[in-house]
Amino acid sequence: MSDPAKVRRHAERVRELVASVVRSQIKDPRLGMITITDARITADLRDATVFYTVLGDAVAQADTAAALESAKGMLRSTVGKALGLRHSPTLTFVLDDVQDQVKHIDDLLAAARNADAEVQRLAARAEYAGDAQPYRVEDEDDETDEEADAAADATETPRGGAAR
Repeated sequence: MSDPAKVRRHAERVRELVASVVRSQIKDPRLGMITITDARITADLRDATVFYTVLGDAVAQADTAAALESAKGMLRSTVGKALGLRHSPTLTFVLDDVQDQVKHIDDLLAAARNADAEVQRLAARAEYAGDAQPYRVEDEDDETDEEADAAADATETPRGGAAR
């Protein structure tokens, strides 16, 4: 196993090398406006994954993927020589869909903002379904009810016994 710091340095170096070779040595007309965004390498330094983005539509992305696949051998040999490792790492190219994810998250946030605004609008016009104090009872006969309760208590008979 390699040191994690060494693995990170090699991954950064792979990203720089691939970006440099793509910019200067690959003359494939299918290669679009490409940006190498990241590279990751396994701990045994044998497999590297290179992430890239392409400016354009799906056709430009497919053409760029085909151009990278055809140039994979040249890129691997350049990376292997520059890193000076016993084994040149195999390269795998993965389209980085960060822009699509960013757009999706922005759409979700906009929908959440609209839903929050709708809730605020409905809450501003909200009224109580019943009275503001539903458990407060105001009777005009409060005094007479209390007197009737007191009289009823006085005439009750205890259980199983006679009247007082």
